[in-house]
Amino acid sequence: MTNRGKVAVGGVAVGLLLWALTGSFLMAMAVVIGVPAIAYLALDPAQRRRVRRVSRKEIGR
Repeated sequence: MTNRGKVAVGGVAVGLLLWALTGSFLMAMAVVIGVPAIAYLALDPAQRRRVRRVSRKEIGR
């Protein structure tokens, strides 16, 4: 399994666990979507460019 696949499975697992613990689907989705978004925004501009460049290279494979 690729690293991206592992991350996706982990994200789904975390979302389901949060949904079960909090009972709120919206809260679980806010955490699953919000945490990576906040982490991306915390990067400096050079790091963001590198992340975008690597993502585009992988798409073109």
